[in-house]
Amino acid sequence: MTAWILLPVSLSAFSITGLWTVYAMAVMNRHVCPVENWSYNESCSPDPAEQGGPKTCCTLDDVPLISKCGTYPPESCLFSLIGNVGAFMVALICFLLYGQFLEQSRHSWINTTTLITGCTNAAGLVVVGNFQVDHAKSLHYIGAGVAFPAGLLFVCLHCVLSYHGATAPQDLAMAYLRIVLAAIAFVTLILSGVFFIHESSQLQHGAALCEWVFVIDILVFYGTFCYEFGAVSSETLVAALQPAPGRACKSSGNSSTSTHLNCAPESVAMI
Repeated sequence: MTAWILLPVSLSAFSITGLWTVYAMAVMNRHVCPVENWSYNESCSPDPAEQGGPKTCCTLDDVPLISKCGTYPPESCLFSLIGNVGAFMVALICFLLYGQFLEQSRHSWINTTTLITGCTNAAGLVVVGNFQVDHAKSLHYIGAGVAFPAGLLFVCLHCVLSYHGATAPQDLAMAYLRIVLAAIAFVTLILSGVFFIHESSQLQHGAALCEWVFVIDILVFYGTFCYEFGAVSSETLVAALQPAPGRACKSSGNSSTSTHLNCAPESVAMI
């Protein structure tokens, strides 16, 4: 086991904790309404006597979408930090996973496509985190339109790699867990998009809830890579940078190395 195992865990813990902190700051600063609020008005008149605490009168501009929570300072500063650091960690995880499959002589077009979609997801996160929706709406929506579908495609592709590469019962169990997480991500992203295009306040609020579930679900999915990262080493970086045939390979769940020149399951090699 290596220290790399902390990378996916850190991404999940840092991002989930950070996003909920951004939400809490936005609610307390009265920039959005709480997620438990389902009552929205056409307009709200300012109440000078009402100070501190969550809003009691909400409009559609106060729906607690993740992007809305990170629009105004000071929470926008933390939101940008999460986007930038999270994107770097996502790209690094995707790069190491790509190298690990090469290290196991499991080179395939799915592995390459997974790397591309993961890095595309990271690029979209940078745009989302640095261009707030109320100040650069077009760029923000472009970033979200890239990050969310790319993230979903990444987890779906990695489910395929996990399932076909399973060589032990625990590998198969992890593959099934990821398939469940990918299914949740698929359903919530579709529902979020469908709800978001409607003007109904109830559907807009439902879109926000689905968006939160989708993002948390994807981050949990990334956290499951700690299973593979127990076997990551400096050789993995070399494998990603300089892929070569005849490389020794490791099993995904531990750090033991096989001396076979080609120890990939046939089903994965054929993908």
